[in-house]
Amino acid sequence: MKWEGNRESDNVEDRRGGGGGGFGVGGASVGIGTVVIALVASYFFGVSPGTVINVLNGAGPGPEATQGPAKAPPADDREARFVSTVLADTEDTWTTIFQKAGQTYAKPRLVLFTGRTQTACGTGQTASGPFYCPGDRKIYIDLSFYRTMQQRFGVSGEFAQAYVIAHEVGHHVQNLMGIMDKVDQLRRNASQTQANALSVRVELQADCFAGVWAKNADKARSILESGDVESALNAATAIGDDALQKQAQGYVVPDSFTHGSSAQRVRWFRRGLESGQVSACNTFDARTL
Repeated sequence: MKWEGNRESDNVEDRRGGGGGGFGVGGASVGIGTVVIALVASYFFGVSPGTVINVLNGAGPGPEATQGPAKAPPADDREARFVSTVLADTEDTWTTIFQKAGQTYAKPRLVLFTGRTQTACGTGQTASGPFYCPGDRKIYIDLSFYRTMQQRFGVSGEFAQAYVIAHEVGHHVQNLMGIMDKVDQLRRNASQTQANALSVRVELQADCFAGVWAKNADKARSILESGDVESALNAATAIGDDALQKQAQGYVVPDSFTHGSSAQRVRWFRRGLESGQVSACNTFDARTL
């Protein structure tokens, strides 16, 4: 992936090395069983475990934690520079897409942390993987996740890493479009199976939006190199619900899927990548995923 020398975003907050906090949501105590469900449900490319816990408890997002002044990452940190550049590219791409639709794109903030950190959705932890919190419009990532991708799933390549950021930005786009609010309303009266099915459509749309970014960014700035798309597809395959369940427990329970199967994730990322159009990503009206 061609990224060095491109613009870096100023919307990056470095909390690495800062203190964490207890796993509390909105002042309510949380049982360990709920925490385990939340971590499993949001392990890859989902929203914060705190958000999952709030849904399970029937509560809204907790109050945003008070933070000190935002600190930028050091200039000699290559990983931080990489994610800052990817974020900048998503900013440029989605700003253009929104402008063409007569709208204004509000940029999200990317937070780098280690261990745990407070968010408007509860306490985020490294174990949850990268996540987006709609309550504060921030994307959270512990950069050690990239090493987990390579060591546990054999997924490497900078574009695969960029796909991770682009997927979470996709959730931010959903938030700006009002999709998350509508889904949350539907979840309130849904069974667990129905809620899971809604989550799958949310996640697959974010995959499609990541493809839309890649298509438009490459057209504007020629960021893709040979093998990049394959690395992103390998990432999508490795983190499908069926692949994760087979690895964890040896069998698959489709009704418990929250992110979609490997084939579905690949299919919707490809759809966004091939079309470059937001309109191609309507997973909610799709009869088959």
